[in-house]
Amino acid sequence: MTVIAPVTLRGKYVTLEPLSLDHHDRLVEAASDGELWNLWYTTVPRPDDMKAEIDQRLAAQNAGTELSFTTRLNDPATGEPGRVIGLTSYYAIDLEVPRLAIGSTWNAASAQGTGTNPDSKRLLLEHAFVTLGCEVVEFHTHWMNTQSREAIARLGAKQDGILRAHRRLANGSLRDTVVFSITASEWPQVRSGLDFRLAKRR
Repeated sequence: MTVIAPVTLRGKYVTLEPLSLDHHDRLVEAASDGELWNLWYTTVPRPDDMKAEIDQRLAAQNAGTELSFTTRLNDPATGEPGRVIGLTSYYAIDLEVPRLAIGSTWNAASAQGTGTNPDSKRLLLEHAFVTLGCEVVEFHTHWMNTQSREAIARLGAKQDGILRAHRRLANGSLRDTVVFSITASEWPQVRSGLDFRLAKRR
């Protein structure tokens, strides 16, 4: 399989940089902002597990199945990338179609609700549809993660269905996974909606 090349994507609020071990300490700081690992319906690594998480994601990148990004908050005065606030990924990459999923996303508690998530998704979707030529982009989330489900729906994605008892989590519970998607033909309308939301935050 062809591997998707790492790329830096810069938006209004955030810059997405290819994940590297150099981001380790700042990702630990971001995850500690709100102790995100205590949210049982997400999979944010604890500080002691961050290096293993990065190593696993970089191995998946080398295998062509994933491409992860470190999310940095842009300085409002200069537009330059500043502090690290989280992580997001392309995964389930199938370049035969082509298609992929966007997920494994988490942001520091202090950055939530500030426009960083729609800006990040705008960058990832534009790159997927325009540069990579994807026919469809998927989103997967835990049924119990209502915040995530609502955020995905606000993007303009449509719910495809629910995969019951789809995955076993670290705590032993089974996750019902909600699947959303956006097709290439829907992207122009979704993009307009995202641009409108981002413009309102001026």
